[in-house]
Amino acid sequence: MSSAATTDPQPLRILLLHGYTQSGPLFSAKTRALYKAFQKSFSPRSIQFSYPTGPHRLRATDIPGFSPDQADSAENDSKGEVEAYGWWQRKDSTGAGIVYNGIEEGLAAIAKCIREEGPFDGVIGFSQGATAAGMVAGLLEGEYRLRGFEETEKAGGMKYPESFWGEDGLVQPPLKFAIVYSGFRAPGERYDGFYKPRIKTKLLHFIGQLDTVVEEERSRGLVACCEEEKVVVHPGGHFLPSQRPWLDACVVFVREALEGDKKRDTREEEEESVEDMDVPF
Repeated sequence: MSSAATTDPQPLRILLLHGYTQSGPLFSAKTRALYKAFQKSFSPRSIQFSYPTGPHRLRATDIPGFSPDQADSAENDSKGEVEAYGWWQRKDSTGAGIVYNGIEEGLAAIAKCIREEGPFDGVIGFSQGATAAGMVAGLLEGEYRLRGFEETEKAGGMKYPESFWGEDGLVQPPLKFAIVYSGFRAPGERYDGFYKPRIKTKLLHFIGQLDTVVEEERSRGLVACCEEEKVVVHPGGHFLPSQRPWLDACVVFVREALEGDKKRDTREEEEESVEDMDVPF
């Protein structure tokens, strides 16, 4: 085997989580520019984007802005379902506050993708998928996050999702980075375990100045839950900006995250090598 074959860099594997009413294939189409930017910037590393689809198929009436006139659309099937999915469905419950119905199944679908296609270096999400991306980043932080869930569960919070924990421990090691577009914090004490203590993983937040679906104040709520974060404000609305400056921001952020991780590994190797040496001190 040639030396070139043995020194090929490992692929850069990234998990991509679509927004509410979207799907994996649709999100793939919407992130082609980002994929090409990564492909060009991180060569000779190959780029592997994975696009799971949320487990909850939505009915037409679940889609924001739906009108009865759309009910007989050719795109709808006999059950009123459309090709639109979510990681959970928000319900405003009297007395119980906001509940994310099906969140356990949504996270289990993500964990299944991690087992089958990971481990991943990072995660990228949009809107509801961005919120899920922040959750995933935190869940993979190990004992630090498990202890947080144990504390918040005592006050009625959600349990740490079993799907992210197996016989061998976490479904994968901590992520190196996360990029979230129009993300937000899951509201209420029920979901405090995802954010208390704050997320350690490096996050890059994109906020649209004209976003009327996830307003800046909501996105800032997620920013406040992170220890290490960078915020980029773009002049658009509720979408992924694909112009050069915003793509470059992603590339620079990921490169810094990867280089920082590499430097940390090098320091650990140096420390281990010194401990193994027969030195006069």
